[in-house]
Amino acid sequence: MDLIWSGLATIVRTGADVLPIAIFIFGFQAFVIRQPLPNIRRVLAGLAFVIIGLGLFLIGLDQALFPVGRLMAEQLTAPEALVGNADVSHWGAYLWVYAFALSIGFATTIAEPALLAVAMKAHEVSGGAIHVWGLRVAVAIGAAVGVCLGSYRIIAGLPLQTFIMVGYLVVVVQTIWAPKLIIPLAYDSGGVTTSTVTVPLITALGLGLAETIPGRSPLLDGFGLVAFTCLFPIISVLAYAQLGAIMSRHRQARRQKKEDRDDPDLLEEN
Repeated sequence: MDLIWSGLATIVRTGADVLPIAIFIFGFQAFVIRQPLPNIRRVLAGLAFVIIGLGLFLIGLDQALFPVGRLMAEQLTAPEALVGNADVSHWGAYLWVYAFALSIGFATTIAEPALLAVAMKAHEVSGGAIHVWGLRVAVAIGAAVGVCLGSYRIIAGLPLQTFIMVGYLVVVVQTIWAPKLIIPLAYDSGGVTTSTVTVPLITALGLGLAETIPGRSPLLDGFGLVAFTCLFPIISVLAYAQLGAIMSRHRQARRQKKEDRDDPDLLEEN
């Protein structure tokens, strides 16, 4: 019964949060565009679904995803889960944490609805040049590496700003030589990665690690995994595009050599 009342209260608070957005949209439509909204009943029904869905999602975060993330962090950092000499102060003893971070980063990113929507739209706009699964896997690999490296930073107690500065320096260098077509999409990929599925789990993982690793502060060390998850998909998508461009040039060169060998005019000249 308490869960029901708590859920209703969460949905009401969500409605209050969404209300200013609705007022702005309807007010802009009425006083600036000066036209009635088409399909007003459908819009109102959709708005109600959004409020209910967001409220249920927040309840799910509080009741399931955050506790699961923290529980996994506690179990993976327990002495019996450590590798080697079980020295809790050595980053190498937490190999299972890194394996879990890689897995959860990849899986949650593949499951992101926002990423799927962007990948499908990019495939459509590019005329099939950008493959849906190719983009999703490239982003997921980057997110997995980012979550893994971010977990290592928490365990080792290293400063966040060093990783972020070096990472964006790599992005700047990649941007200089990356195909121009993919650069905007690569930068957007970092944003769509950190959406409804990924953020709750990796945030809970980071806080759980900071709470269980000796000498770590949940406030100073527990946050920052989202920044890694935004950054590394940009690197991986740019690398994916650069690798694709290199392979395309190699295929074109081989095809040109084959055509030259089969050209009868060139054979007669030789």
